Amino acid sequence: MDNKSIETLVKTETIRKKVVSVDSSKDEKVQTITMTDGPLIPKKGEKHLMTSWRITFFLALAILLLLIIFKPDPYREIFIVCIKGAPVTFEVTIFAIIGAVIIGVFTGLGSVSKHHIINMISGVYVEFIRGIPLLVQLIFIYYALGRFFHIEGMIAAIISLSICFGAYMGEIVRAGIQAIPKGQMEAATALGLTRTQAFIHVILPQTAKVILPAIGNEFISMLKDSSLVSQLALADILRKGREYISRTFLSLETMLVVALIYLIFTLVLSRLVGLLEERLHKNG
Repeated sequence: MDNKSIETLVKTETIRKKVVSVDSSKDEKVQTITMTDGPLIPKKGEKHLMTSWRITFFLALAILLLLIIFKPDPYREIFIVCIKGAPVTFEVTIFAIIGAVIIGVFTGLGSVSKHHIINMISGVYVEFIRGIPLLVQLIFIYYALGRFFHIEGMIAAIISLSICFGAYMGEIVRAGIQAIPKGQMEAATALGLTRTQAFIHVILPQTAKVILPAIGNEFISMLKDSSLVSQLALADILRKGREYISRTFLSLETMLVVALIYLIFTLVLSRLVGLLEERLHKNG
């Protein structure tokens, strides 16, 4: 890297720090974007939510452990069978959330674009995808498109979840960008940055902080909705449970264990998201 490039980077970083201080106040509450059907996110300052979270989490964990310990037949076997589907559940969810974030960034940028055609395409995509149930999208990609070319169940699941949640993620990114004070862009351009440079070095870094908790919420929602991939014969938690029911006809016992596993997973993740949000607020 030559001296000129280094000087440009230093100058850009200096301007970014100056711009971020514009419209900032220690007393001003940090804005966060929450758009999800996931569980409530418990934080230290919210005693009611923290108490509710603790009661729900430890109750679910206690019920599951008591069933496994004091009634191992059939609950221990059911748990061992169902938990084997957890790696598939998390594999689908992790890869799909990465795809959804990538799609969401482009969709969100398109939604705030001043280019009419790009803005319209983003809007149509969001309305179109959000208007179709996820299960329909899964079946369409795996079975309908499967008539023309072969698609692995895992690939179909990841694509479907990415496309579906990408539309919601796009709205999160759009709301995050719009949550940044307009004075940030004006100050950046006044200090010598182009609009593109200002957007990349000033707006997007702040947007990322604003939307991180919401991305965590979407991850939790996606984890729950990933149970639909059992329709594609993927051996996730629900699929393992359904296969066990087909062999033993113990539907009540099996679905109880499956429900408790999902509940414990989502509660743990919701607390992790709460800790992330607290850390972001603490760091400003």
